[in-house]
Amino acid sequence: MRFTVEAWDSDYGAPTEQALEDASSNVDPSVEFPIKDWRPLLPEIDHLDDVLFIDGVRRVDATLWIEQPPDFPGFALAATYAAGAVRCNGKATLEVAEVERGLFTSAPAADIETGVGTYEVKATKGTTSEELWLGIQQRMGALEAIAARKAGAAELLVVDGPLSHARDLDNAVGYVKTQKVQYLPMELRSVLMELPAGYRTPLFLTTTSWSRFSWYLRLANHEGPAGGLVRCEIDADRPVADAARIATRVSATLPRFASASHKDPRAPQNLYPIGGLERELRHRLGDKELAMRALRSASRPAA
Repeated sequence: MRFTVEAWDSDYGAPTEQALEDASSNVDPSVEFPIKDWRPLLPEIDHLDDVLFIDGVRRVDATLWIEQPPDFPGFALAATYAAGAVRCNGKATLEVAEVERGLFTSAPAADIETGVGTYEVKATKGTTSEELWLGIQQRMGALEAIAARKAGAAELLVVDGPLSHARDLDNAVGYVKTQKVQYLPMELRSVLMELPAGYRTPLFLTTTSWSRFSWYLRLANHEGPAGGLVRCEIDADRPVADAARIATRVSATLPRFASASHKDPRAPQNLYPIGGLERELRHRLGDKELAMRALRSASRPAA
């Protein structure tokens, strides 16, 4: 029996799902090259020197039940989330860090004033756990876009995750380090699995919730079929030739920031600037136990 051991720390799940959602029917893989000519592409071009990295973190501080007599209490999540930007241009500089608190629910509610800050009502579609988590994720994504705009211009703006909230920003690229969807048809998957370190795939056009050009990049050599594999995406509102030039320049730049396994459990996909930004933002979320005590204190009637 032959097998490989995935380098990605299993505490974070896996960089690629065992059963990927098949979205290949919504993909045109022939926009840059005909399918028969698909092959690994080496970006033989200079890297970019001024790069902004955008990321966000979130935390549920408490689960709440909101009284709404005579009906059953409504479910809610009190959460703190943050977003920021790090600029790398010979040194790493924290440009922006934004923190917000929210009360996520579809039940009738009011802002909660606490000793650690105000949890403002953020309306959600429903009160299932999935709907509330989606609400938090969407608000965090919107805050990431705000942080990116405040940080200003850069040669490249790397958004950790899908580009959906920031696709109108100049030079923005979505950076997806965990693979949950299979975009390539069966005949092209061998190109993906055999992609050498530092090489990218040709572009493919995806038309789902919005149209985007995507490509896969192998950041570095690592064990397992998904070792060092990431997907990048840019808005498709541009000529293919321009998109190919962007993909080549991005692919020449990102491997410089790939992390090592002795420093990051999600190496090499969790880029060093993103990992550092995550740590700083989590620190700015504050202490969870303090937030929990503040919420409990705010729930008690005034004497």
